[in-house]
Amino acid sequence: MSQTYHPTTRVLALLELLQTHGRLGGAELTSMLEIDRRSLRRYIVNLEEMGIPIMTERGRYGGYALIPGFKLPPLMFNEDEAFALTIGLLAAGKLKLVDIAPAVASANAKLQRILPDKLKQRLSATGNVLELDLKQAALPADKEMLAIFSECRNRQQRVHLHYARPDGKSSERDFDIYGLAFHAGYWYLAGMCHLRRDVRSFRLDRVVRVEVLPQTYTCPPDFDVLHYLRKANAVIPRTHSVEVMLKTDMANALSYVSDAIAVLEQTDGGVMLYNQSEDLDWFARILAGLPFEFEIRKPVQLRDELAKLAGRLLQATSH
Repeated sequence: MSQTYHPTTRVLALLELLQTHGRLGGAELTSMLEIDRRSLRRYIVNLEEMGIPIMTERGRYGGYALIPGFKLPPLMFNEDEAFALTIGLLAAGKLKLVDIAPAVASANAKLQRILPDKLKQRLSATGNVLELDLKQAALPADKEMLAIFSECRNRQQRVHLHYARPDGKSSERDFDIYGLAFHAGYWYLAGMCHLRRDVRSFRLDRVVRVEVLPQTYTCPPDFDVLHYLRKANAVIPRTHSVEVMLKTDMANALSYVSDAIAVLEQTDGGVMLYNQSEDLDWFARILAGLPFEFEIRKPVQLRDELAKLAGRLLQATSH
């Protein structure tokens, strides 16, 4: 065995030898693993700490064996792997794919069943107290459709969508999937809509039916589905159309203004911010928190909201 092997590799190799041979002497194991007696004893302790029951026979001709009847689970995870799986299962529960809740519960039960008691207790405590700042899915989505769309995106194969629009009417279109994402509480597809001849996004829960077509396509290599969805959400027409010139450069602007709330464009005079808003008081608070100067181009009401905000702040500091 190569001397470059990591100690964890040798611990697992030791376990494999004991499973295969039943009982092995200390001298045999040190020879097979190319380690000394002290390292062997340390690896035996490591296995015992993982919950593997080892019988130890002392003396010159002593050896090691797994306790008779012990069955090793088909999968084993170290603490980092088990922690990652626990976090993943917590997150999956929030995504609301249809019928996934029983699968999450079943996977978690299997994970708990195969873990050593000490690690099981630690992860159970983590699962009980840990909160993830992940927006809960607003509506369930069909996991079968998500699987179909994922496979078609991977093969770059066109689909035909039957879609229920927000106004209740239905529509159909051929569609090239550029990306899939969970964003702002919903599952989305984004890609080339052949009905509109442009990139569009569609909510997965509104797809009534999908047909896989024989045609293939080439996905843009630099397409960022989350960036597209944030930008599309920021420019959805709302009550107030906002334009503000930020007196800074693009890098600094991006540090303070999320692409989820505005579209930024570099100009000679600074960075132009475009936003669609229902609540100008909220947007005034966003602007008030910026560390650089800005100029409101429109609407005029936004200037009034900033003046009101400034008045409230002055009043609060005068007491």
